[in-house]
Amino acid sequence: MKNLFVFLSILFFLGSCQSDPTSHLKKLSLLPYGVSLEIMAPDSAKVRTMDLLVQKDITVRGEDGYDLQIFASDATSTDAAKIASELKGEVKNNPYFSKIVDESDANGFIYETKIDSTTISYGFQLVRVKGDKEFIFQNALAGTFSESEIRTMYQAVKGKGDEE
Repeated sequence: MKNLFVFLSILFFLGSCQSDPTSHLKKLSLLPYGVSLEIMAPDSAKVRTMDLLVQKDITVRGEDGYDLQIFASDATSTDAAKIASELKGEVKNNPYFSKIVDESDANGFIYETKIDSTTISYGFQLVRVKGDKEFIFQNALAGTFSESEIRTMYQAVKGKGDEE
């Protein structure tokens, strides 16, 4: 019984030592840019917006592999999981698509692409629906990202209980 207690204590200690990948990020309100959202981003983040006819394109660029793109538009559905499923189909049609790495969240997924045997990159897409607005989050299209960088961005935009 004593060994079990020691083993459980060690597991608890190891679990508490794992750091939050977003711990170095700060809350960033996108309200000044016309979008009613809060995300986590580096202090150094620069935000750029472009108003397209049917959607707003918001780019949040920071350092250390943080390069995020958000598309905001009128919601095509109130079901974020349905929209994410459609996006997953589009990603799978990419000729460089390799595999889905993580689809544990119904509203988003992380995937891998391979241009050749030495060039592997990761990406993500996440959907949030708030009221009558739809937000599609993804990594920026320029550049390659490690799985760690993608997981950090994914967690930074996932939100904690503010989805509708």
